[in-house]
Amino acid sequence: MAIQNFPAAWMTEEHQMLQDSASRFFKEQWAPKDAGWREAGMMDRKAWEEAGANGFLCASMPEEYGGAGGDFGHEAVLILAQGAAGLSGFGGSLHSGIVAPYILHHGTEEQKKRWLPRLATGELIGAIAMTEPGTGSDLQGVRTTALKEGDSYRINGSKTFITNGQLANLVIVVCKTDLSQGAQGMSLLVLETDALEGFRRGRNLEKLGMEAQDTSELFFDDVVVPASHLLGTQEGMGFAQLMQELPQERLIVAVAGIAAMELAMQETLAYTKERKAFGKPIFAFQNTRFKLAECQALLMASRALVDAAMVAHLHGQLGVDRAALIKYWISDNQCKLIDECLQLFGGYGYMKEYPIARLYADARVQRIYGGTNEIMKELASRFL
Repeated sequence: MAIQNFPAAWMTEEHQMLQDSASRFFKEQWAPKDAGWREAGMMDRKAWEEAGANGFLCASMPEEYGGAGGDFGHEAVLILAQGAAGLSGFGGSLHSGIVAPYILHHGTEEQKKRWLPRLATGELIGAIAMTEPGTGSDLQGVRTTALKEGDSYRINGSKTFITNGQLANLVIVVCKTDLSQGAQGMSLLVLETDALEGFRRGRNLEKLGMEAQDTSELFFDDVVVPASHLLGTQEGMGFAQLMQELPQERLIVAVAGIAAMELAMQETLAYTKERKAFGKPIFAFQNTRFKLAECQALLMASRALVDAAMVAHLHGQLGVDRAALIKYWISDNQCKLIDECLQLFGGYGYMKEYPIARLYADARVQRIYGGTNEIMKELASRFL
């Protein structure tokens, strides 16, 4: 029932077709299973295989590497379709929009051919292991090591809060290959974890929201991998590789925020027009209409900002500073809008059986992952 902003300036007919087909699939095939996935704490592996079979994985990867040959706009419409279906458990945006681009942009030709086609089918599920128990936004403080021993690396350390952590079998690990070089001693190692000796998963972490998304601790105890698993050809490039890819990661957070805001508005409009108090629909009260008008204005402004960022990014012009500010501003306003919407549900808004309660819980982490909003402001301020 909310105002529809599509088609945006960046969207092509192909983008719209993908969004329409994905929306139908997510709502018809996955949404009925969502309660079970939330209870289990993760989606099942079959869902990932279905995503691959339907072309919902690695849509922006080149066809020569098994992808659909699209651009980031294809990833964005999948995020919007997933959000419209209320599915916060699917880690496809990280798998396709973060993990796969690291390999495409920084991997060798052999690495691309080895890993990207299997990511596109869902045979491999991707994760990136950055955060450690004592290291969050300060990536230079990473303590996990990967020390060279002949033609291999020996990895020791631990990671936490890893999205797709229970199901992932291809993990990009941020680690130190030279302890004396600070940021210049950081590298990315790609691990295929099936039957990998010394690799183990910790518990599937119990979170405030995103209950159907597996988020885990990972441990590396003398894990030995071939030197060919170093992403790229040169040690010490990890920090530069991370910085290059972070703007897209932060735009992914913002796009997901827009999807959640739109669903919150849709659910709240429907509820306030049906729910009655004092003999008339809640929507009939001026306070309700004014609050919803304010929320709609906030949504429209947020959507316009993200659409402009999409245009810039598709032209290779989205800078680190702008991406940081957009991530902070959208996620802050996502939380604000959903809080206002939940209030209009009264006591029912606090009940987890209502989508608005789940949207509220899911929204909070948006201000934390991808870099906390405080770090986003600090980063952007350096460009002023």
